[in-house]
Amino acid sequence: MKFTIFQDSRIGSRKTNQDRTAYSFSRDALLMVIADGMGGHLHGEIAAQIAVQFIVQAFQREAAPALSDPVFFLSRALGNAHNAIIDYAYDKRLAEAPRTTVVACVVQDGFANWAHAGDSRLYVLRRGHVAERTSDHSRVQLMLEQGLIDAEGAATHPGRNRIYSCLGGNHAPQIEFSRRFALRDGDTVALCTDGAWGPLGDDALAEGLTGVDVIKAVPVLLDRAEDVAGHSCDNLSMIAMRWHNPSTETPSETVSTRTMAVDAFTTQLDTFERTRSPANEFELTDDEIERAIAEINAAIHKFSQ
Repeated sequence: MKFTIFQDSRIGSRKTNQDRTAYSFSRDALLMVIADGMGGHLHGEIAAQIAVQFIVQAFQREAAPALSDPVFFLSRALGNAHNAIIDYAYDKRLAEAPRTTVVACVVQDGFANWAHAGDSRLYVLRRGHVAERTSDHSRVQLMLEQGLIDAEGAATHPGRNRIYSCLGGNHAPQIEFSRRFALRDGDTVALCTDGAWGPLGDDALAEGLTGVDVIKAVPVLLDRAEDVAGHSCDNLSMIAMRWHNPSTETPSETVSTRTMAVDAFTTQLDTFERTRSPANEFELTDDEIERAIAEINAAIHKFSQ
């Protein structure tokens, strides 16, 4: 495989960052995953952390160096991540399980498969246009599909953040799976939370990721989203991957997995400690962070057999 990849996550105007991003790749497979936690103090980010960390660890167990069935992997990994969040809530005796959106993508053999629940999005961009895009699991999206509202009204609708599918919560998620999508040289796959795509919109996002190295493009796009959102800026995160043919001349930062060992992985995963503002009223002590990490790992372990 040959690709260029970059991820970034920012706190915006919030007290904490409940977004989580990660990518991991073996010699023959690449996983990208992003989650946007929802819930009260601490619990939303724990749900997102459990989801992303669980899916990455499942990938590292099963991609040896390729997955036997990417769709089955996504189904099982997202379903068990949901179960781990529910189990965490049960052990903590929470009145309601924390929730998180999720979108995960596997690239293998030149094809992409993805799955999502909620309103975090995946885009496939080709020659400056949106070739594929996930459909939000939100009330506003349903209204759009039923012709009850137009795109302009959807952008400002008071219920635009209300979603009907997620990991965690009190109901089983409605996970939506893509068809098998053949990637071409120069295609860009972008995953992002609503804090990024909301202020930008599809056209600006596609334009910003066209003709520019993704390592440079992602920070510029997130800067623009923060400026547009202003004081109401949500957490905002993005992963962008540009696919290259083996013979394509590429930047020095491009990844080539051809010489990787069969059992090797390269992983970039947000840690719990790095997602918090250095000083705010919700700052956790070192002991509280260590306890939260231990609880996350315990919830993941039960469903990782």
